[in-house]
Amino acid sequence: MAKVLPFAAFRPNKDVVSEVAALPYDVYKRAEAKEFVEGHPKSFLRIDRPETQFDADFDMYSQAAYDKAREMLTEDMSNGTYIQEEKPEYYVYELIMDGRSQTGIVAVVSVDDYIDGTIMKHENTLAAKEQDRINHIYNCSAQTGPIFLAYRDRSRINEIVNRIKTTEKTYGFTAEDGVTHNVWCVIDEADISALKAEFADENKIYIADGHHRAASAVKVGLKKREENPDYTGEEEFNFFLSVLFPESELSILPYNRVVKDTNGLSSEEFIEALGKVCDVKKVDSQYQPESKGTFGMFFEDSWYELTIHEDLLIQDPVEGLDVSLLQNNVLGPILAVEDPRTDSRIDFVGGIRGLGELERRVNTDMKVAFSMYPTSISELFDVADAGLLMPPKSTWFEPKLRSGIFIHTI
Repeated sequence: MAKVLPFAAFRPNKDVVSEVAALPYDVYKRAEAKEFVEGHPKSFLRIDRPETQFDADFDMYSQAAYDKAREMLTEDMSNGTYIQEEKPEYYVYELIMDGRSQTGIVAVVSVDDYIDGTIMKHENTLAAKEQDRINHIYNCSAQTGPIFLAYRDRSRINEIVNRIKTTEKTYGFTAEDGVTHNVWCVIDEADISALKAEFADENKIYIADGHHRAASAVKVGLKKREENPDYTGEEEFNFFLSVLFPESELSILPYNRVVKDTNGLSSEEFIEALGKVCDVKKVDSQYQPESKGTFGMFFEDSWYELTIHEDLLIQDPVEGLDVSLLQNNVLGPILAVEDPRTDSRIDFVGGIRGLGELERRVNTDMKVAFSMYPTSISELFDVADAGLLMPPKSTWFEPKLRSGIFIHTI
């Protein structure tokens, strides 16, 4: 039974929501974040990345940074930028990008469901990366960036959401990147009860994106429990902010790879080595794979279609993923990229950047690029169901959920 509950959100005044809503904090490099905030002074990014308020050499992980985040958030909550709901509600949140719509439900989910595995993971997290968000959540006493969750379609939830979407919107705006964001408040008690009951009947919910933010929110919740030994389990720190999407609404983009060199191999030796594990075919234009087991490759100003040999295909939730097939047959044995988590010779390029970005990287700081066939949502579910972990950089979700539209105080 999953505990997916309504909550009394702090949310922006309608007049400023388009200025406040911000891409996730980790989308930006430090200089990019500072430049963006300077041009968008109301953006929530300034709170998510408080170092933007200081000089470039300021310690972004210092206590002073988190104090500044709390100060700015408190000010926005008191000066009319934010309003708080009078009672707990769900929210329907639709994102439209390039004509494709995906709609989820904004709610809070249970720390205990994360701990007991009802909320299922498919990635490892890094302690250092977690610690920043732990400090941010704890010092602000608020969760500000929602976790991207997925669940298997439920017809009753779809019916409720589709009906609510025919009513008047609470928010509706298109961001600078062309993504439209629409929000409806779910205020009818019958709908709230029905949604709560539907999710209570669900025994598996999956983290699609936001493993570090989820782990950080859970650790803050556990810390709060230690500080409040008489906790009942109903306090707000026992829950964390999420948006839950049905699997049919989601699309995963590829996460492409670029490598600095060919491991000392000449061009001829490299192509010959590839031919032992792939069918190698030169093509006339950019190549985006259209089926599993195929890869595009940009090398020395030419594009190639690579098709992995059939005898190397594996029926395994992790080893059968295209990212694993490339790693285990090409990147590791031919290019000597043994651990993509730590090897500085490899980098990863989100599919949203397009194949032109792969060409640009090869023409500047890399030697060879690989375009990937995207991991499917069903493959993500299969990996999580098996209790396994995906290789790094296996999925790229678009559009990104905005921070600052919904705030859950703890």
